[in-house]
Amino acid sequence: MATTTATAVSSTAVELESLPVPNSGATSVIGHNITHRANTNNNGASSDDDPILEASRLADSSVPDGGVGPWSVILACAVVTFWFVGTSYSWGVIQGALVEQGLSSPATLSFVGSLSTAFISALAIVNARVIRTLGTRKTGLIGVTFVGLAEILSSFAVKNVAGLFVTSGVLLGLGMSLCFMTVSVTPAQYFSRKRGLANGIVFAGGGLGGAITSFGLDGLIQRFGAGWTYRVLGLATLVTGLPAAWLIKERTPIRAAGFIEWRLFKNPSFLLVFAAGAVGTFPLLVPPFFLPLYSRSIGLSSSTGAGLLAGFNFSSAVGRIICGLFCDKFGPLNTLFVSLLLSAVSMLALWPASSTLAPLAVFVVVNGAANGGFFATMPTVVGNLFGSARVSVAMGMVVTGWGGGYLMGAPIAGYLLDAYGGADNGLQAYRPAMFYAGTLALGAAGLVATLRLRMSSKALARL
Repeated sequence: MATTTATAVSSTAVELESLPVPNSGATSVIGHNITHRANTNNNGASSDDDPILEASRLADSSVPDGGVGPWSVILACAVVTFWFVGTSYSWGVIQGALVEQGLSSPATLSFVGSLSTAFISALAIVNARVIRTLGTRKTGLIGVTFVGLAEILSSFAVKNVAGLFVTSGVLLGLGMSLCFMTVSVTPAQYFSRKRGLANGIVFAGGGLGGAITSFGLDGLIQRFGAGWTYRVLGLATLVTGLPAAWLIKERTPIRAAGFIEWRLFKNPSFLLVFAAGAVGTFPLLVPPFFLPLYSRSIGLSSSTGAGLLAGFNFSSAVGRIICGLFCDKFGPLNTLFVSLLLSAVSMLALWPASSTLAPLAVFVVVNGAANGGFFATMPTVVGNLFGSARVSVAMGMVVTGWGGGYLMGAPIAGYLLDAYGGADNGLQAYRPAMFYAGTLALGAAGLVATLRLRMSSKALARL
């Protein structure tokens, strides 16, 4: 513990010497936000008590907060997110096709999609170190290469569950984890006042990718089968994703640090953020993984199911941008609470009442927007509360806690579905899974509300 703390302090001192001194104009523009963050990050203590937060304050005062270069980097991150998140959130289309051809059950196949996503958590701390060693550009290039290669190799494993676990599970997960960490830590280097919007645009790329990919995959599967669908997806990922990854670069060298900053676990605010993320990820993949199957069970066509999933992902893209804007206007903690609360209410009240297309479409819009808001908001919460200078380490630690939800969230829903009648038995069979997901989302919202009240009891406080 003492060694870790001493290393952090010493590395921060070097950073402070190399940081430009902000002029009075820059300070006056964002001084209020900086002071607010500094005071709330330590539950009322000055940022001088934490040298890394002081380094973050100085770094934030000199970021461009706009311009062609920074926005180009953000758009490049959005393109990378388009592919790795879009592929993950379109798994329901592929899963539905594989279930229909009799490859395996929804519970087993949902494990394949969950496994790839779980790698984002399992390797978060390791990938934070990879970024500090290789830089964001090389890390992004490696990640996109793994994603595209995994999709192409999956085309040869569509009749073999074990093969899919290796290709669409492990190899795809390696690529997704590298891409996720790359796009999560980059916006904080270029934006302070507009950090929420920047993160929102980056992760909106994933929602848009899921919407377009859902439609595209359904059409390709209907015409060419799952194998060629995977090949087209892999080639498209490589052709567009690699140039985008090349454009991603850090503005200043990322702070050297250990894998874990253990003293953060003594911070109650960090523990609540960590717990909220760990609980909140369990329900996040349930709707996109099961919407195509559910729509068929109530008599809708496979193309309608793909359309609903595309609508979910498009709503997610819109929700990510809106939540990014709300982070800057109303505060990231407030925005995170609202997004989790909407997610819970939609799964507890809207989805269980959706036995026809119209109410199901309303659920898709509301839950998709709330679902996307979680991903767009969390990096801003971490950067604002714990400092942009340590965002790679803190985000890596927080995301590691998402592993259980990523890996088991959708499969638990699948097991509940099997236990209560199976995928073809309509609304009654799906309701236990819906209530399970909604209850956990409500619990995560409660944890965020607890943190929000610890920091300020004022209802209109911008936190």
